[in-house]
Amino acid sequence: MNVTPKKKIKYFNSIDKLQNLSGEEKISLKKVTETFAFRATDYYLSLINWQDKNDPIKKLIIPDVKELQKWGEKDPSYEKSYTVAPGLQHKYTQTALFLIGPTCFGYCRFCFRKRLFMEDTHEILIDVKPALDYISKHHEIQNVLLTGGDPLVLSTSKLKMILTKLAEIKHLINIRIGTKALAYNPFRVSTDPELLDLFKDINKKGKRIHIVAQFDHEREFTKHSRKAINLLIESGCVMLTQMPLLRGINDSPLTLSNLWNTAVNAGVTPYYLFQCRPTVGNKPFAVPIEEGYRIFEQAKMNCSGLAKRIKFVMSHATGKIEMVALTEKHIILKYHQAADPKLIGKTMIFKRNPNAYWLEDYTELVDEYKIENPFI
Repeated sequence: MNVTPKKKIKYFNSIDKLQNLSGEEKISLKKVTETFAFRATDYYLSLINWQDKNDPIKKLIIPDVKELQKWGEKDPSYEKSYTVAPGLQHKYTQTALFLIGPTCFGYCRFCFRKRLFMEDTHEILIDVKPALDYISKHHEIQNVLLTGGDPLVLSTSKLKMILTKLAEIKHLINIRIGTKALAYNPFRVSTDPELLDLFKDINKKGKRIHIVAQFDHEREFTKHSRKAINLLIESGCVMLTQMPLLRGINDSPLTLSNLWNTAVNAGVTPYYLFQCRPTVGNKPFAVPIEEGYRIFEQAKMNCSGLAKRIKFVMSHATGKIEMVALTEKHIILKYHQAADPKLIGKTMIFKRNPNAYWLEDYTELVDEYKIENPFI
């Protein structure tokens, strides 16, 4: 493998260290970082066009005083209600989720798990044995998603221990790793031959690793991220990408289609476009559902079928709900996945609400499409 030499990445955990912000900006943004933590790599900050006040990369990583608007909850998808052991969630029958990454390479301003970095939540998986025992006993679990935080912040030796043990569980089919390392610090992959050898070994054992890489804007696909992607593909990993719909960042049909087409060209399949969760601090990034659906459909017009595989979904407390269609008076939603298996595939038709950001904002359910307890 053509792995590049180790590159020293510098981390910034204080906006005071950012030379491109004025003293006045640092003072005003200090109020934001006292509530919502800041973290970035020098590599990612170098992608910002500081002369453009609306630069999308800047909006993704640099705090904004608008984040202090009163809106949302710390855990809008009620993840804690599906926690079966510290750091282990079992919401969907076939999937277990490890909150394994204690931190991230950078803190997305729209993060829906920012609670992990706001207080001592004890949600991160520290002792993997109870989680592994749980999965071993539950044969309905087909795949495990490693997330966090970012799993790739862990040392390769720690990842090897976890992945090797997961690979020994016979009823597991594949392992997913959710990461934004390829945007924030692609050198984590491209300069670590041991990590790539580990992935190659796990893939050879038949537990296919799917890398679910988050890319929120096409400019995150640099020559460095593409190199990392190519190395992961060479190691046998399946490459996917997902992103939330974000106001001022990717909320135009052209920007979205460029992002998806760039991903396909890089060898990464567009997977999910998420409705921005109503998490505290996220109001500046939220786009109403119906506006988002129109943007989504218009973006697909500029793509081939390779990119059109993507689905526009809401990660609701009850399950993944796909936005299926809009009519003049109604919006049609469908359970793509659900905590209650009986809801999977169920359709809901609501009277439209152009100001709806989340399922609970729809209150008028068309009678013939009512399902039992739609808001479990």
